[in-house]
Amino acid sequence: MTKSELIDAVAERMKITKTRAELAVNGVFEAMAAALERGEGIEIRGFGTFTVRQYKPYSGRNPRTGRTVAVPEKRLPFFKVGKELKELVNRTPVSDGAGGAAAGDEDDDDDTDQLDADEDEADDEAP
Repeated sequence: MTKSELIDAVAERMKITKTRAELAVNGVFEAMAAALERGEGIEIRGFGTFTVRQYKPYSGRNPRTGRTVAVPEKRLPFFKVGKELKELVNRTPVSDGAGGAAAGDEDDDDDTDQLDADEDEADDEAP
């Protein structure tokens, strides 16, 4: 879903004009961005949590040239999905044939948490 599709969906669901829906969507995004810029977390119960993670500087490699480059420390937004949204996504069958998990699947692995753990380990190993 794109931002314009989200605006259309909000306008239709709330029975308001697209202009008002755009103002509402932009207002929400601006408020969220400002909170993250200040280093504050955002918790939307049932949906997920947005936080800012601090990453240490490290030496990286330019894949095109193979040269080593210094990557400065940085702060990046991070999203952790909420339990209810995760359950909703996993119980809804995927209609595009992409092979997503459907209702009744036994796979309780939390791939997102594993990816986060792998990323944290990589950050810890960086000089």
